[in-house]
Amino acid sequence: MSDGNDIPKIGVGFHFEELHQGMRFRTASRTLTEADLVNFCNMTWLTEELFTNTAHRSEMALTERVVPAALVYSFCEGLMLPMMQDTGLAFLHMELDVKAPTRVGDTITVFCEVIEHRLTSRGDRGLVRTRNSVRDQDGREVLVYTPLRLLKRRGTA
Repeated sequence: MSDGNDIPKIGVGFHFEELHQGMRFRTASRTLTEADLVNFCNMTWLTEELFTNTAHRSEMALTERVVPAALVYSFCEGLMLPMMQDTGLAFLHMELDVKAPTRVGDTITVFCEVIEHRLTSRGDRGLVRTRNSVRDQDGREVLVYTPLRLLKRRGTA
């Protein structure tokens, strides 16, 4: 019986050569729930009253149940995972800009564009920077981040 290494694996991300500057794609979507908010705040100790106090919501600047931008970013990276599953080597840098509040019940999707694509000096892997625009169900941009990732080239370990 085979050890399985000769059988193609489904769900593998892009290799460096499969991407090019200007390429665009989008992720699946994800609705943010009350349970997501509660679990994230408890796990990270992000217990700011903006996220945890519903009794005095009318006295706060944002009266809806908003979620931390850190939660939105974390979920976006999960949505982006199919892009780099088994091909991503390192997360090197990013800039992040919060554009608008995200609320419990919002559904987010990441719209991605490759804005930088080049080989490393060693030539056995590549650097890829994307502009990730996170939009809610109404198309409103809520978050933008530009990660720089190190990706495998096809045929390299």
